[in-house]
Amino acid sequence: MWAVVDNGYVVNNCAGALLKAVSDVLEAKESADSHRTARTDAALEHFYSTFQLFQATCDQAQEFVDSVRQRIGSECIVDEATGPISQKLIKLSEEGANRSAIPPLSATRLEQMSKAVRLLVLELQPGSSTAIPQPSIDSRPADDMSH
Repeated sequence: MWAVVDNGYVVNNCAGALLKAVSDVLEAKESADSHRTARTDAALEHFYSTFQLFQATCDQAQEFVDSVRQRIGSECIVDEATGPISQKLIKLSEEGANRSAIPPLSATRLEQMSKAVRLLVLELQPGSSTAIPQPSIDSRPADDMSH
């Protein structure tokens, strides 16, 4: 949680520094009547370095957002695959039913489902070519394949 707050402060601080650098450049140009002087050169150099720092900070924030998005996506896949089964098992055990009525989800099955989701995401992304044949992955549980 603190990483999110820290990233927010860093991005805000860098954005503020960038705006200050822009202001300094404009003031330097205005005081020099739009002529190139040592002050305008220094202001432009400071602006450029501040801009690079801002870009690097934004890139780091984007990497953080992407990693969190990926983690949330993975957790959603796991929750989707295991959540309802776990809840049904709890409900059935509370009712005194046989636990073997609902088959558990194996790690292999979860990996297959994850690959299927990744392939679908790749197919749905803009610019993906659907002309390349992809191996078919059956998303049905092993029990359903006989039907």
